[in-house]
Amino acid sequence: MASELTLDRAALRAAIRSEYAAVATDPSQGFHFHTGRGLAKRLGYPAGWVDPLPESAVESFAGVGNPFAQGHLRPGERVLDLGCGAGFDCILAAGQVGPAGSVIGVDMTPAMLEKARASAAALGLGNLDLRQGYIENLPVESVSVDVVISNGVINLSPDKETVFAEVMRVLKPGGRIQIADIVVTRPIPEAARNDIDLWTG
Repeated sequence: MASELTLDRAALRAAIRSEYAAVATDPSQGFHFHTGRGLAKRLGYPAGWVDPLPESAVESFAGVGNPFAQGHLRPGERVLDLGCGAGFDCILAAGQVGPAGSVIGVDMTPAMLEKARASAAALGLGNLDLRQGYIENLPVESVSVDVVISNGVINLSPDKETVFAEVMRVLKPGGRIQIADIVVTRPIPEAARNDIDLWTG
């Protein structure tokens, strides 16, 4: 059984916020993870989906997979995107659910939300609601969404049980979870588990 994490969780949040603020404001600087249009192509997003998006939404994309590979969203559904970043996946989701549906994007990084809002405005998306908050304490009503999506974000939280409890709280009965993320299959040394630098990307 893994030992309790002793890292400073407030410091971890601050480090993650700083890292992804940089992805939002200067995506071309290069990071230890891939970003942008080339990444979207490698992860299997069709060019026909990506090409119409504003560059502001694409250039700061930093996902690890494609949650839509698990199935397209249905017109009229209400969707929640955990850690929506610059809006790449939640903008795609808004297009899939159409004007009869809606999408809530939650992110803790103001610079990412600012970029997502600008992209949504450029596309005239009236069905996308972007909210600042934490995935461990979602600013979303209980039993209110049909689908929860997320892409490379839950791995950044040291409180994954709380995250999934929140997901279950907001999902309607029969709701779906479509998540792409990093999964560790081997034990991690305690020193590594408590190293903030190893959590931030």
